[in-house]
Parts: sequence; C-alpha cells; structure tokens
Amino acid sequence: MTNLIYDGTFEGLLTAVFDVYAHKLGIVKLHQGEYIDGALFDKKLQVITDETRANRVLKTLKVKLSSMGVQRLYAAHLAEIPGEDNNLLGFIRYAIDSDENIEEDYGNKYVMRVSEMVCKIRRERHRMEAFIRFQKLQDGSFYAGIEPDFNVLPLLIRHFKNRYADMKWMIYDLRRKYGIYYDLHDTEFIILDFANNGRPADVVAAYTEDEGIYQHLWKNYFNSVNIASRKNTKLHVRHIPKRYWKHLTEKI
Repeated sequence: MTNLIYDGTFEGLLTAVFDVYAHKLGIVKLHQGEYIDGALFDKKLQVITDETRANRVLKTLKVKLSSMGVQRLYAAHLAEIPGEDNNLLGFIRYAIDSDENIEEDYGNKYVMRVSEMVCKIRRERHRMEAFIRFQKLQDGSFYAGIEPDFNVLPLLIRHFKNRYADMKWMIYDLRRKYGIYYDLHDTEFIILDFANNGRPADVVAAYTEDEGIYQHLWKNYFNSVNIASRKNTKLHVRHIPKRYWKHLTEKI
C-alpha cells in the first residue's frame, strides 16, 4: 500500500489523483499533513500540489460528471470531516474509471458517502444564510462573525453578494481564521489578526452610534412577536441550535 501525503486543499486532492494514475498506484491511503510510519512495507509518497496537474484532473472530472456533480464533490471536500479524504479519493477514481456517469449509483459506498457529506454541508450553508447577523462599523462597512461546523464560507459568496450588492460587508469564520470581504464590486478572501481581543468586531472598528439602537429595535421586534403561551423550546432549539446563539443579535 502507498500512503499519499497532501496539504488538505482541493487542488492538493486533485494532484494526488494525478499522482495515483501517473505512478499507476493500486491500493493507496490519503493523509493530510504529517504521516507517522505505519506497516513495515508501506510506501510513502509526498504530493506536491500543482495547479497544472490539478486542472488536468478537474478537466477529466468535468467530462465524467455533470457540472452539479463537480460542485457536489467540491462541497463534500469543504466539509473537512476527519477521515473522509479516502472516500473522496475513492469517489474520484470510481468516476474516472467508469464509462458511465456514477453520480446516482448509490449502491457504491463512495457515492453514498459523498452524498451524505453534501447533505451535511448544504444544511450548514442554509443555516448560515439564515442566521448571519451583520453589524455596522464606523467605516460604513458591515461585519459578521460565524463559527460553522463545516467550511461553508466559499459557498456563501454568491448568496450574500446578490442579496447585499449595495453595501460593503465582511463575513469572518472565527474557527478557521479567514473571511470574505465584498467591496461593492468583487469579493476576496482575507485574514485578520485579532491579537488578544475578545471581540473580533471591536478590532475591525467600533460600532456606529446608531448600531446599538438598531440592535435594540431588532430585539424588541422579536419580543413583540413572541407568544409566550405557544412557546416550544424543544422545537425552537431544533431549528436554531444553541451553538449559533452567541452570534445572533436577538439572543445576545
């Protein structure tokens, strides 16, 4: 068996696929980062991420899969679920080696697992689209901090760029320490240094004078539409899990 060591990126995954076919490897196992020696006769191959090689594999996948199938594969990779790298590799190899489209072949374990991962990350994306709360900063831009279970940030760009096309905004993933910034024209990935501050929003800039007023009005709105006699905490938590509450204005 050959152990492939790669950097965990999607381009790195595709480069690993290229190396599998280039070196005519049979049984392989994919690892991210450092690899601790396993069995005595196992081989190790360091995958050097290469954009040209990755694009060649991607081009092949676009022939073997539909455009939606390629998007689903990318989304499954963004889930970053530990131990799933080999299922993604298995899915890609199965797609490339098959003469027909395999996207709906749910009898195959790799296809089934990728489908399950896609469901998880889509659910998280929809929650982020619903639960993100922007706060206006003194420079006129809007900031929102999130801590999603999966790396859904790249999947949020289109939704928020279309919905808030007339304002500058930033959505920052506090868990993965990177964000996206929209400047009224384009979006770009950014990394911020929050140092030792407890509230990242305070590092970007102080709130505008009227931000507190709007937050107060928002909380009052939720209190006014609440019907105490019909309160169902169990159902409420099911739709809005408690792990999201610290980033919701109406829950602070």
